[in-house]
Amino acid sequence: MSGSQPLRILIAGFQHETNTFAPTKADWAAFNRGETFPAYVHGPVMVKRFAEANIPVGGFISEARTHGWTLLPSCWAGATPSAHVTQDAFERLAGEILRDLRAALAHGGLDAVYLDLHGAAVAEHLDDAEGELLARIRTEAGPDVPIVASLDMHANVTQQMLETADALACYRTYPHVDMADTGRLAARLLARRLQCGRRESLHAMRLSFLLPLNVQTTMAEPAASIYAELRALEAEHDVVLSFATGFPAADIAECGPVVWAHGEAAEAAVRKLYARIDAPRSQWRLDLLAPRAAVARGLEIAAGARRPVVIADTQDNPGAGGDSNTTGMLHALLAEGAGRRFPQQVALGLMWDPEAAAAAHAAGVGNEITLALGAAVPTFTGVASDSPLQGRFTVRALSDGHIALKGPMTMDPTVELGPSACLEIDGVLVAVASAKSQMLDRELFRQLGIEPERMKLLVNKSSVHFRADFAPIAEAILVAKAAGPMAADPTDLPWRKLPLTMSRHP
Repeated sequence: MSGSQPLRILIAGFQHETNTFAPTKADWAAFNRGETFPAYVHGPVMVKRFAEANIPVGGFISEARTHGWTLLPSCWAGATPSAHVTQDAFERLAGEILRDLRAALAHGGLDAVYLDLHGAAVAEHLDDAEGELLARIRTEAGPDVPIVASLDMHANVTQQMLETADALACYRTYPHVDMADTGRLAARLLARRLQCGRRESLHAMRLSFLLPLNVQTTMAEPAASIYAELRALEAEHDVVLSFATGFPAADIAECGPVVWAHGEAAEAAVRKLYARIDAPRSQWRLDLLAPRAAVARGLEIAAGARRPVVIADTQDNPGAGGDSNTTGMLHALLAEGAGRRFPQQVALGLMWDPEAAAAAHAAGVGNEITLALGAAVPTFTGVASDSPLQGRFTVRALSDGHIALKGPMTMDPTVELGPSACLEIDGVLVAVASAKSQMLDRELFRQLGIEPERMKLLVNKSSVHFRADFAPIAEAILVAKAAGPMAADPTDLPWRKLPLTMSRHP
């Protein structure tokens, strides 16, 4: 390309976090629904839709404009975390990106490729889905076209990904409030690569243990201090430094945390950060409570508190492969008499149960319905989760599920959860939806007349993302280990492909 003409950059996105132990796969329809992700989009509308969105491609688009780059949008697709991406879905998405890549190369040429990736996708036929996608793009584009990608903090970064891409950058916050910032960082990495005319030096080191999701939050120690040190080392060594904590529920050979850096002093920066993460390993200790113990402790705290106590139902987190429909915490609330102690001041959400939501809409507000709420689902233990809750519920509120989000974790201005309902049983309020979403925004409760700030006890089907919007109002946050598809402790999982050299715990 002529140096006097704007650089032409192909952009695309593929977002999926794969829990290989989960019950439900991500098919083509899942990527078209999107649910808590934006739905599938292809072509120029991508730029218009995502230019202001808090997702990596949105940040990249914003930064690209400051450089005057011409963007050639292919497709962007994301699906709620689940079990494997189906072969059909992966090949359709990869095929579209490659067709657009070939067209760009044939009509005007191409200066670079940017990909908005998660980094922990596993397809039915590919353990390293993103590595394969990068390799196919590299084959078509050739060795000289720079390829840069942004990654989720939970990426399981593989050797193929590191070797194929010219540069990679991942989130630095969990909850992920820096998604767009990471897209901007990827654009700056690409600008560095284009300016120097060659790949910058790369150094990477893989940790030898898995990190449970709940201890990865950057709103607490040790991660808060570690990412602060990452930024300091970056400035000290003039490198771009990344620490992907990994997604610890993907049974692949390269599951786990990785530290890497781009720049002349990459090795020195990586070694220093690696040492800080690796010792002492006791800093990554995990505290979990059994369901009834979590409720009992929550009620004890709530009795003298002016703000709600929040309990994370982490093993049914739909942001990590759960289906948001297990009932262990609901049974525990009823067994501990939570709703009788604080009537209509105890709430759980979101429960994914389209049939229950439909029944509530058919009955109307104020009426009672008898149903079996939730489901018993397969879990990594080989034993199903708790049975559905059979009972008589009062319909307290209804919603069409079109919700404007306001919290820090917002990716798109709105989500579409379909017919939704607030059901009450024995004083406990249950927020039920027809689509899956982890409870990461207070508006997901508020749409059904549940005011989170006025509650005594909130049970959120989420692991960490809820903290971004709920920590500011919480008296205390507890983490419960109720039966579900997402293991809070990686040692509980029946690993087959993880190397024996990789410890299942810190």
